Amino acid sequence: MSEGLDFCSWIVHLRGMDETLQPGQRLARGVCRHLRSHGFVSVEEFVPERGLRADVMALGPKGELWIVECKSSRTDFQSDTKWQGYLAWCDRYFWAVDMAFPTELLPEDTGLIIADAYDAEIVRMAPEDKLAPARRKRMIQKFATDAARRLHRFRDPKLIALPGED
Repeated sequence: MSEGLDFCSWIVHLRGMDETLQPGQRLARGVCRHLRSHGFVSVEEFVPERGLRADVMALGPKGELWIVECKSSRTDFQSDTKWQGYLAWCDRYFWAVDMAFPTELLPEDTGLIIADAYDAEIVRMAPEDKLAPARRKRMIQKFATDAARRLHRFRDPKLIALPGED
């Protein structure tokens, strides 16, 4: 099979994946696309420590770490009891919601991103609370390790995870 046909098959596969994404995953995709335009790289469903799973962890061009939680509904937001646990793992914390979300529910001392599946806009910049250097180093190393493992699994889907890997 030619390289062109492989690429076309891959595109058709990705279009089919779009239909299976949950609303929060669509918001996360739009957020990641927007953050990329600001020089950030992102990992979705990032686990900073056991018991926490951030929707988006973003690493900026100057080493800054942002967490973005994507909320697709009022119920989704109100059922989130762990969000304050993320504050210790990032320099800035944001909520990402769609245009219909009642933003008055969101704490004003956090950032706000309005997003859809294709893009986003930072409406309110989150206050900065810089991580300690040792924690920043640990988080950047974990970010890089997680991203590399995911890429490896993408390239080699039959790869078996080793003990301790997610």
